[in-house]
Amino acid sequence: MVCLGNICRSPMAEGILRSKAKSKGIAIQVDSCGTASYHVGERPDPRSIAKMKEHGIDISRLFGRQFSKDDFKDFDHILVMDKNNFQNVSRLARGQHDLNKVDFILNYVKPDSDHDVPDPYYGEEDGFEKVYQMLNEASDLFIRKHFNV
Repeated sequence: MVCLGNICRSPMAEGILRSKAKSKGIAIQVDSCGTASYHVGERPDPRSIAKMKEHGIDISRLFGRQFSKDDFKDFDHILVMDKNNFQNVSRLARGQHDLNKVDFILNYVKPDSDHDVPDPYYGEEDGFEKVYQMLNEASDLFIRKHFNV
């Protein structure tokens, strides 16, 4: 899961997908990171932590990290939150095999739409709930597609 700073959208997406997989007995490695180094080593935004807690998911122990080329070899799917993240991640790809792993997370909801998950950082509190709902639906569809559950 990749966003800009790895404190709002991507840790929320990591928490949601990890929780859903665990509840269905699916062994999956899920991680999140940012394309920028602004928040490396920091915990998620307190509003993200609070929103996820409302939904029974604890992301308070996650720490921000920056995307690296190694992520292409470590993960089968690299799901980005917006067009800028897509471009930044794609620039680091070592070839078509790497590029084939990169997709917009909301393409699971509406295939080939390349819609952005809006960044709630500068918005109102309800933005975190809207992001949660988008990521929740996308995570359900990801699991259904890749694990037939």
